[in-house]
Amino acid sequence: MYDLLKKLLFRFDPEQVHECVMAGLERTAHSNLALELLAQICAVHEPRHAVKLWNLEFPNPVGLAAGFDKNARALPAWPALGFGFVEMGSVTALAQSGNPTPRLFRLPQDRAIINRMGFNNDGADQIAARLEQLFNTRGTLSVPLGINLGKSKLTPLELAPMDYLSSLDKLWDYGDYFVINVSSPNTPNLRQLQDKDKLEVLLGAVMDFANRQKVSKPVLLKVAPDLSFDQLNDVLVLLEQYQLSGIVATNTTLSREGLQNKMDEAGGLSGEPLKHRSVTFLAHLQKELNGRLPIISVGGISSGDDVQQRLDMGASLVQVYTGWIYQGPMMMKNIMRDLR
Repeated sequence: MYDLLKKLLFRFDPEQVHECVMAGLERTAHSNLALELLAQICAVHEPRHAVKLWNLEFPNPVGLAAGFDKNARALPAWPALGFGFVEMGSVTALAQSGNPTPRLFRLPQDRAIINRMGFNNDGADQIAARLEQLFNTRGTLSVPLGINLGKSKLTPLELAPMDYLSSLDKLWDYGDYFVINVSSPNTPNLRQLQDKDKLEVLLGAVMDFANRQKVSKPVLLKVAPDLSFDQLNDVLVLLEQYQLSGIVATNTTLSREGLQNKMDEAGGLSGEPLKHRSVTFLAHLQKELNGRLPIISVGGISSGDDVQQRLDMGASLVQVYTGWIYQGPMMMKNIMRDLR
């Protein structure tokens, strides 16, 4: 049924379809009956799939990656769709509309997406208020909630630490874990924060804030797949030096290698073409870290076999985004049934 629906949906602008889907999920998220029905159809609960990490209980190891629910509009719907955790955002200190449209493109032949959204979101203040209202009216989520943080476009690069700290301060009470995103290709110069000197200043400030909070929470770093392994090794040294809780690998790529659809659009590429690089990154991380830091593997995951491969290679958790768009709402049920 979803294959037929997808043919119809793919005739329309991707961002318009995304907004329609989010509007539907937002309505669903406010109805207990709708959530129960959705969970009965889409979710599988198997104790053998549970993961305990950072003193958090994950019903299963497959989460929704950042970028889909940027503004915490439909958070209760994602567990009902079968996800074991949800990462919302990216959230910036300042509200911003993002890059000009069109900024989201499908590559069906490659089962991929190019986006140059530019961290369009309502800003940390409004999202904190939305989370406060959600938790007061419906309680916390039934799965761990991650909050992905980016830099505001208007904030100069040298003031990036203050920008991230502003968001952390406003959102600390609401997330179960936090991800510092310095790897999106769609905010000018953002990836320069992965350079060793700039990253050291940023991580020092972030972890100083985290260590001063009454409630300790995991802080992770999300990296780009376009780093060389030497650059990645420099990042790993800093992650361990400043005692971060893990790494998310990887963000979207600027590479267009191997595409069947030669779409000439700027932005980050996600989906099936990212799989090889993501797997290669995971292998390198596991070799270098040898289990010292948890890894969340992202990129090109769309099946139970993909998930099992990443777990067997040493990932603690995995995330999906583009695969869910191409597979549809039954994706998580299929993945769970295929997992060993």
